Amino acid sequence: MTLLSSLLAQTGFSDADILALLRLEDETDIAQLRQAAFEVATREVGNSVYCRGLVEISNLCVRDCLYCGIRKSNHAISRYSLDAQTVIEAATWAARTGYGSCVLQAGERQDAAFVRFIEDCVREIKQRTISETLPQGLGITLSLGEQSLETYRRWFNAGAHRYLLRIETSSPALFARIHPREQSIKSRLQALADLASVGFQVGTGVMIGLPEQTLEDLAADIRFFADRDIDMIGMGPYITATGGAMTDESMMPSHDLLQLSLKMIAVTRLVLRDVNIAATTALQTLAADGRERGIAFGANVVMPNMTPVEARANYQLYDGKVCLNESREECSGCLARRILSVGRHVGHNAWGDSKHYGRRNDARDTPKNSLQSRQR
Repeated sequence: MTLLSSLLAQTGFSDADILALLRLEDETDIAQLRQAAFEVATREVGNSVYCRGLVEISNLCVRDCLYCGIRKSNHAISRYSLDAQTVIEAATWAARTGYGSCVLQAGERQDAAFVRFIEDCVREIKQRTISETLPQGLGITLSLGEQSLETYRRWFNAGAHRYLLRIETSSPALFARIHPREQSIKSRLQALADLASVGFQVGTGVMIGLPEQTLEDLAADIRFFADRDIDMIGMGPYITATGGAMTDESMMPSHDLLQLSLKMIAVTRLVLRDVNIAATTALQTLAADGRERGIAFGANVVMPNMTPVEARANYQLYDGKVCLNESREECSGCLARRILSVGRHVGHNAWGDSKHYGRRNDARDTPKNSLQSRQR
């Protein structure tokens, strides 16, 4: 057995091991890494890839993150907010299509009207999507930024049970470099802790290929996921945004950035084993088969876009976002073919919750309320 084969067969990894795997450059070695991650995913989370129908509710945002295309200082885009009927209709379409879950995403706001709007939408989606195939209704993930503990409780009690809040980087220095002064990594960490205390399955993730980011930083990110007992990972390549404040800082060449992003997915799979990992749409911006490659390197979640086509062009967090003019019906068929081409199948009519979350809570033998007694 070669040294690499022995390393890939491990179930526990030191920081040095993680860094060694991220440093792989030989194509044969990377192919071995890919195969190992694919096999671990098959054993730990199964052969299904779960679809989370994505609804980009609004591009209004109170934050000014320097890398983001919808930051509040970008006055070149048209701002929009979908009405409740449009959001709920998109979610019920997802349920009829067999997705099993949806993601409600928007720019960050904390005002009372927005909090109530999300609460009402979540409650209505749950009620309208209960069926024989989804006896507890559609699974709901929220990706709505930092909120108060009370807001997280309200949204959880309304029926949402997963929350994605990307930290973008676990390095305090890098975090400060890509965010305005009023945003702090301490606040982000507190929000992640609050989400866990409420009972959410907690997701986070990082940008890969940030200016001045090192492989040591990325290795530390993976260790951060493990130390924080994260349930879901949504990470993707750093791609510049026309409306952002970092356009003078070039991104990595697409080929190198894609390869690094895929290695991050694979190594995260090997280290964290049973978490959910998304093959993000940004991978497809770097290569036409980027999402398929993400699945091949160990991802098991995709997020087909259900946002009305007329709004999508104004929700570009980064340049070159794909599928802007593709209907949700076209997107559904396309993704199914992509998933099948990698040797996986679509997990229809299932929430596809994090196995990591389920096993951790089973091990603690804690009582589960109706929201936590979820389909697995």
